[in-house]
Amino acid sequence: MFTNIKGDILGGLTAGIVALPLALAFGVSSGLGPSAGLYGAIFLSFFAALFGGTPTQISGPTAPMTAVSMVVIATIISVHNGSIEKALPYILAVFLLSGIFQIALGMLGVGKYIKYIPYPVVSGFMTAIGVIILITQILPVLGYEVKNDREFVEQFKPLAEEHLLENILIDESKEGLLVLEDFQETIKRAGEVNEATIYEEAENLAKNDASGVIGTIKSLPRALGKINWIEVLLALGTIIIIYGFKKITTAIPSTLVALVIVSSIAIGFGIDYRSIQEIPQGFPRIEWTLFTDFNFLGLIPYILTALTLSLLGAIDSLLTSVVADNLTKTRHLPNKELIGQGIGNSIAAVFGGIPGAGATIRTVVNIQSGGKTKLSGMVASVVLLIILLALSPMASKIPAAVLAGILVTVGIGVMDYKGLNALSKIPRTEVVIMAVVLVLSVFWNLVYAVGIGLVMASLFFMKKMGDLSTDDSRVTTVAKEKMWDDEKKISPSFKENVFIKHLSGPLFFGFATEFVNISNQIPKSASILIIRMSKVPYIDQSGLFALEDVLMDLIQKDIEVIFVGIQKQPKYLMKTIGIIGKLIPEEQVFTDFSSCKKYVIDEHKSITA
Repeated sequence: MFTNIKGDILGGLTAGIVALPLALAFGVSSGLGPSAGLYGAIFLSFFAALFGGTPTQISGPTAPMTAVSMVVIATIISVHNGSIEKALPYILAVFLLSGIFQIALGMLGVGKYIKYIPYPVVSGFMTAIGVIILITQILPVLGYEVKNDREFVEQFKPLAEEHLLENILIDESKEGLLVLEDFQETIKRAGEVNEATIYEEAENLAKNDASGVIGTIKSLPRALGKINWIEVLLALGTIIIIYGFKKITTAIPSTLVALVIVSSIAIGFGIDYRSIQEIPQGFPRIEWTLFTDFNFLGLIPYILTALTLSLLGAIDSLLTSVVADNLTKTRHLPNKELIGQGIGNSIAAVFGGIPGAGATIRTVVNIQSGGKTKLSGMVASVVLLIILLALSPMASKIPAAVLAGILVTVGIGVMDYKGLNALSKIPRTEVVIMAVVLVLSVFWNLVYAVGIGLVMASLFFMKKMGDLSTDDSRVTTVAKEKMWDDEKKISPSFKENVFIKHLSGPLFFGFATEFVNISNQIPKSASILIIRMSKVPYIDQSGLFALEDVLMDLIQKDIEVIFVGIQKQPKYLMKTIGIIGKLIPEEQVFTDFSSCKKYVIDEHKSITA
């Protein structure tokens, strides 16, 4: 760890500075505020580096993780009637559980299997993340804030009053108060519902209604009628500097340059702008409400969400690990990396931070600046902590429009342009999968969209494999069959009496039905069937039982079945359930065709060579 101190300090310092504006922006975007993004970056960067399996990786909140977290936060807040205070314990519990799931995935050795997630699903999801970020930043860029739109908030006052009174009854029922017999307490609590509390609740409901992609689209006409041109100019200035400064030099992070320049102009000239939420000064505090105001039953509906969040974090982190490997010519430890990410996310949740993953840009910056060991990630964390302790009052003055501008560039950058450019060249089924994941992610639910995408990809794959196996496994006479090289020198007598089935590809549930149908093509005149399986690497339970059913049917028809070239895995299972040994004698199982041909000729005198 201490073999490259100078390089690691420089790399960690640079990566920490790069991470600052992104951490603040992701925190604001999530709905928990800039401090949540900063806390997530501090704790995840430190502990993922300490316990992870990629020495040069810098971790923190990322666009995909923030997009999913944003949905989780908005959903839980809406369940708690717009109250972030009531929702916070459950939000953090989901994040904590997600970290625990990551640790479990690493301990179970799942890391090496992440690479098998189909590319169309990942592509559609990443592009959707970009679209979601872009759409949800429209209102901040326009300078529209729901709480300042009094006319809009007023529409929610009747519903707010109803919610408040309903919550009183719910609370009393939980406390065991008999409100129907003695409603003095109910009257007392209802009397506390005044105009101020109703309006506050209406604000929460209005914010919830305007959140997310659909909420943004619904609110867009109102926002366009109330454009704050100061906020628009601050956001546009940020975007222009980010893209423009990159053309001058990449030695200094353009995101940081944009944040400093635009914020300095706004503060220095006394511009009337909307700042981000205040960042609490001092060391992050443990969110004890996670343990005191938490009911496990309320978490049950979000267990699948937590698992999905952990899987997304795993994919995000391991993809970054691959990038780091390519730059450093090393190899990461995937399962150890998942454990490190899980520990970091779990600890971040306890302190109120949003979850994250390995961050590609920050990791590349670290490597290019000299970082080589775990120390660099820990240094990046310490840098952010020092900024928090020393500069939080100054950071609290950053214009919200600046962070919105930063997020716009993040949204543009995170989309999978490689996948989009290849749409006209890839199979139509993959285009469909990508499109479905993209649309469902943007307009419905990120978690369910990924799940549906995985199911679709699996079904399409199984159909393709089944079709290929069917095409390659037709049963005809040898005369009509496309013969293999070692079958070309067989006699007309052999061709007339022996039928050969060539199986190619896995014999699995996607092909099992077709396999049975193919067996029915064997003519009644056939006396011998040779099944060649040298190109069958795998057989599952469905395929195994389908094969058994076919063999039993053939035996009843007095057809002698001979196997040739069975591979290790299929042979083991066929022996296990008695296909070989009971249904088919061992002496009718051969490793090569020449031995099989000799056996047929020796056993059946009517068949000549």
